[in-house]
Amino acid sequence: MPLSTDQDIRDLLTNARTIAMVGASDRPDRPSYGVMAILQRHGYRVIPVNPQIAGEHVHGEYVFRDLAQIGVPIDIVDIFRRPQAAGEAVDEAIASGAKAVWMQLGVINEEAAARAEAAGLKVVMDRCPAIDIPRLGVPRIVA
Repeated sequence: MPLSTDQDIRDLLTNARTIAMVGASDRPDRPSYGVMAILQRHGYRVIPVNPQIAGEHVHGEYVFRDLAQIGVPIDIVDIFRRPQAAGEAVDEAIASGAKAVWMQLGVINEEAAARAEAAGLKVVMDRCPAIDIPRLGVPRIVA
């Protein structure tokens, strides 16, 4: 069952430090571009993942081809992909040892969510951390 209570989501966001953003974009008109900037301003390290722009930089961070390339512990994998493509990102999140997957607004994939939960990951679905952080009063991360 995906996390749905405000307290569970607040706890996840409060304890996370590193977020891998699958489907990150270098285009300012894309939602992932703005959300990445908001998460960075809140103090998270956001690592962009997008095979189309791998090797480039978005908001000062190197863009990786896939989660397996990252090589540092990931607290949350934030998925900006179509629902039918979210399953692949969830499988990569499981393989990478991530602690949680977060499927963005409009991204609903029950099968992928069930696989993540069966592997011990926390799941948030059809929500946006950039909306939930101020709504829930998540404290800013201070390095």
